[in-house]
Amino acid sequence: MFSIDQLEAFVTTVEQGSFSAAARHLNKVQSAISQHIMNLEIDCGVELFDRAGRYPILTADGQRLLPYAKASLIQHRRLFHCAKQLEQTSHQDITLAIDEGIPLTQLSQALKDVIKRYPTLRFECLAASSIDIRQLVIDQRATMGIMFSEASLDDNVDFEGLGGVEFDVYVSKDHPLATETIPHLDMLRLHRQVVIRSKTSEMSSFQQAFSPDVWFADSYFMLMELVASGFGWGMLPKHLAQSDIASDKLIRLRSQFENLAWQANIDVIQHQSVNSCPAHNYFRQRLRELRDASE
Repeated sequence: MFSIDQLEAFVTTVEQGSFSAAARHLNKVQSAISQHIMNLEIDCGVELFDRAGRYPILTADGQRLLPYAKASLIQHRRLFHCAKQLEQTSHQDITLAIDEGIPLTQLSQALKDVIKRYPTLRFECLAASSIDIRQLVIDQRATMGIMFSEASLDDNVDFEGLGGVEFDVYVSKDHPLATETIPHLDMLRLHRQVVIRSKTSEMSSFQQAFSPDVWFADSYFMLMELVASGFGWGMLPKHLAQSDIASDKLIRLRSQFENLAWQANIDVIQHQSVNSCPAHNYFRQRLRELRDASE
């Protein structure tokens, strides 16, 4: 019968690339990892790795087993979190990480409703870029996050959509492109771009460097200030740019053929360890209901 230790050793070896790397990652001796995988191969009746080279390579049978092993480990983690929550008789405190580029119009009312139902709740709010929010939730520094959708999330994180925010491309009123209607997007490559990225230098899946000359910021307010000061062009949420447009500090870039505006989806993410917490679930419910009421 397969054990969790066997499946964990198998999946981690694939992800880390070797038995020794898997052992370091799991804080175990290499012989234990090798034994777990050998026992799994005995239970399956097939070889899961080709060991002829310097590094183990998955066999065809190993490739077939891998997605099922990953799914079993994910469900085991969910079982662990659920069993742990059975011991708790009350709610857990909420630590919410939110991207500064996301409007807060529904957040305050949702929080007021949660406090009415759970008056002893303690709340902490962290401001960060979406990439950093993803890691804060994975590391359980935050229990929830409101962020722009990213292409990939960790297996320990659940998510649901919460609408979207419109983005457009802006420059300062003194920028060389401010008075032009550019004929094509390649014109942007001739000018410095200011881009959002995380504190660990990871780029967002929808905020990519287009120009060869790039400056970076981890906050939309800082990005907006750099753009408004003439240091480059940038992609900004429309609702943030409105005040600077009204005061003539920012100009929306015009183009002959391309509509530069687009909508970025917003996700509420939550660590699996709190997926049975009534306060977290009610908070998400109210955010969802308030979003639907505003549409």
